[in-house]
Amino acid sequence: MGTFILKRILSIIPVFLLATLLTTGMIHLSPVDPAEAYLTAAHIQPTDEMLAQKRQEFGLDQPFFIQYLNSIKKICQFDFGISYVSNKPVWDEVISRIPATIQLALGSLFIAVFVSIPLGFLAGVKKNTAIDHFSRILAFLGASIPSFWLGYLLILFFSVKLDLFPVEGIGTWQHLVLPSVTLAFPLIAIYTRLLRASVLENLEEPYVLYARTRGISEKSIMAKHVLRIAISPMITGLGMNLGKLLTGTIIVEAVFSWPGFGRYFIDAIFNRDIPVIQCYVLIGASLFIISNLLVDLIQMYIDPRISRKEGYKQ
Repeated sequence: MGTFILKRILSIIPVFLLATLLTTGMIHLSPVDPAEAYLTAAHIQPTDEMLAQKRQEFGLDQPFFIQYLNSIKKICQFDFGISYVSNKPVWDEVISRIPATIQLALGSLFIAVFVSIPLGFLAGVKKNTAIDHFSRILAFLGASIPSFWLGYLLILFFSVKLDLFPVEGIGTWQHLVLPSVTLAFPLIAIYTRLLRASVLENLEEPYVLYARTRGISEKSIMAKHVLRIAISPMITGLGMNLGKLLTGTIIVEAVFSWPGFGRYFIDAIFNRDIPVIQCYVLIGASLFIISNLLVDLIQMYIDPRISRKEGYKQ
C-alpha cells in the first residue's frame, strides 16, 4: 500500500513539469507579444524602445530553457507575476476569487451526488421500469442541453417569473442554488448512467449469487456489496470532474455574474492578461492531478484489490 501511494505521488512531478513547460511555451507560440500586451493594457502606445525594455524586464530576451527554469522557480514561490490590468500580484487576486469557485463547485457536486446515487442505483436494480426510463430521459437531456442555455432558462423561470432566487451575485444560499443546479445537471446525467451500468454489471457477478445462497437478505446484498463495488466508476468520474468543476465553471460564472476564478479568466482573455492565463492553466493542471490522486486513494480504500494489482504489475 505504501508503495502504491508513493508511486502515485511521484507521478505528479513529471505532469507538473510538463504543464510548466506548456505554459512557458505559450508565450513563444502565441502571436501576442507579452510586452505589447502589457503596454496596451496600460493604455500606452508602445514604441520599439519600450517593447525592448519590457521584454528585458520580463526575461523574454533570454533563451527558452532559462525562461523555463525561471518559471519553475517562481511557481514554487507562488509568484505568478503581476496582472497587466490591475498591476497587482496574480496569486493574490486568484486567492481572493478561488473560495467563490470552490463554493460553487462543491455545491454542484453535492447536488449531483445527492440525486444521481439513489437514481442510478434504483434504475439499475429496477431495470426497464418507470424510474429507469426517467433516468434515460434525464441522461439524454443532460447530454443535450448546453449549460449556458439551461442557466438562462432557470433565471427566466425561477428568477424573473417566480422571483424565488436572485439573478446574479453572491452572499446567501439563494445565490448558490441556480448556478449549482446548472452545473450539476449534466453531472447528474453522467453519474446516473455510470452507476446504472455498473449496478447491472455487478448483479450478474457470482458473488451476488453466492450471497443469496447463503441466505443474506436482498437489502443487505444491495447496500453492502453491490452498491459499494458499483460506485467505484462513479468515484472515478467524480475525481475527474472535480478538477473540471474548479476550473471549468467559466460559462456558468459568466451567466450568473459569479465572482469566481473562471470569470477572472474570461476577463484575462479579453484583456490579453498573459500572467493570469498562465496561472489559470497551471492551477487547472494541478487541480486535475490532485483530484485524480485523491480518487486513486479513495478507490484503494473501497477496493483494496487495486493496490494489490499494482503490486503484481511491479
